[in-house]
Amino acid sequence: MGAIKELIFTEESGGLSFGDYELSEKTKRSNYEHDGDLYKVKTYSEITRLERNELFVYESVPGTAVHDFGYTEEGLEFYVEGPEDAQITVEGEEDSDYSIFVDGRMHGIQKTGLGGKLTFGVELGEGKMVLVQIRKIE
Repeated sequence: MGAIKELIFTEESGGLSFGDYELSEKTKRSNYEHDGDLYKVKTYSEITRLERNELFVYESVPGTAVHDFGYTEEGLEFYVEGPEDAQITVEGEEDSDYSIFVDGRMHGIQKTGLGGKLTFGVELGEGKMVLVQIRKIE
């Protein structure tokens, strides 16, 4: 699929796609409206960050391209790609347990603290895209 040249857009499925890891300089787009919320993306080769209504949603180091990012009844789901392995941090609810799946395999269970953030690594490389699914454990 490759980097996302529009920086952020809505897929036909209703999910968001964002990020361009091929940029050498930090680039951002603000006030992108999606489902009644305002999104801001900052992206380049070293980092990709997404905010919703000025609150943290997603960050990767180094930068990535994210496809079809969206919330489901079970949790959060998206495809991610990048030129090398990345560390990803996403929002969650504070003091909650989550199962993280990468390409259908259990990656682990993580408990969030007061900030509600989940951090995990994904193995990427040129031409490789993986499906990430995050499920809250009730």
